[in-house]
Amino acid sequence: MKLFMSRPGKSLISIILILTGCWLLMQGSYIHAKAWLAQTLLEDAWSKIEHGEYQSKPWPWADTWPVARLRVPRLKIDLLVLAGDSGRTLAFGPGHSYASARPGEIGNSVISAHRDTHFAFLNNLQKDDEIIIESVNSTKTYKVHTTQVVHSDRASFIDDETRANLHLVTCYPFDSIISGGTDRYIVSATAE
Repeated sequence: MKLFMSRPGKSLISIILILTGCWLLMQGSYIHAKAWLAQTLLEDAWSKIEHGEYQSKPWPWADTWPVARLRVPRLKIDLLVLAGDSGRTLAFGPGHSYASARPGEIGNSVISAHRDTHFAFLNNLQKDDEIIIESVNSTKTYKVHTTQVVHSDRASFIDDETRANLHLVTCYPFDSIISGGTDRYIVSATAE
């Protein structure tokens, strides 16, 4: 038995398939587009902070603001770091953990971000690469000394309150199709 479909039926199915494909493409691109747009809005907020405005929010309902700029010259990375490291904050950029030293200050400063957007470059960092952290008060250059993969329950940092240490944290593995996971990739660097 042969099934025949009318011309209007074929057109309707074609339109549905095209719309479904477009919807799936938009869903897959959403997080990347949001991350890019957020960095643009955050640039304006950072500029205001540099000119003396305290905690300039990038949009009226934001619960975060830029606290530092993170640069990796060799990889041409230039990102704004946000206050806090909640999931909502990390959707817009790297986030500084309130429980750690402020970026650029003495002690352990912890900054985290998603492995598939802002911190995808961590996989390409090498020992002795420079990471520059610019805050409103100072600019510090750090050198990468270790990278490690640890279980999230076992992540710890050397208790060194005499130097400025920076720890960049993201989920691991980088190419996982499942979000979250139990492993973390940590890049540790110390100010020169």
